[in-house]
Amino acid sequence: MNIPLNIDWQQILLHLFNFAILAGGLYFLLYKPVLSFMEKREAYYKDMDEAAKKKLTEAEELKKEYETKLSEAKTEIENERIKAAQQNEAEAKKELTEAKQQAERIVSAARAEAERIGEKQLHDSQKAMKELVAAAAERLMLKNEDEAIDLFLDSVEKHQKHGEEAEG
Repeated sequence: MNIPLNIDWQQILLHLFNFAILAGGLYFLLYKPVLSFMEKREAYYKDMDEAAKKKLTEAEELKKEYETKLSEAKTEIENERIKAAQQNEAEAKKELTEAKQQAERIVSAARAEAERIGEKQLHDSQKAMKELVAAAAERLMLKNEDEAIDLFLDSVEKHQKHGEEAEG
């Protein structure tokens, strides 16, 4: 079989067969292992990417949760601070009220003591005055003893006359 242009179909078929064997061998020896390696590598990096995204999502959720807890803690701290300030203010008012009451008790006790002392001094001064008057009267009586006795006797007589008239 002789074909023009010196083409030998048998040689072409043999070259095609050799090329097919070479391509099949290369496919099974190089392409398929390289392709599977690349697929495994791609899957590995895809898994790593998904794991990283998952961890990132978890981290963001955790961050939001911590921010929420932090804001709640800040709110609670602020509420506790306000509550403590109110308690301090209430205690200060209570202590001030107690101090005022104690001051009033002290002042009223001092006034009562002052009145008692004043009354005692008044009583003592009245007693002293009575004693002075009695002493002065006694001195007068001793000086005018004769006159005093006469006056006394006259008053006794008058008193007796009035007593008799009242009986009769």
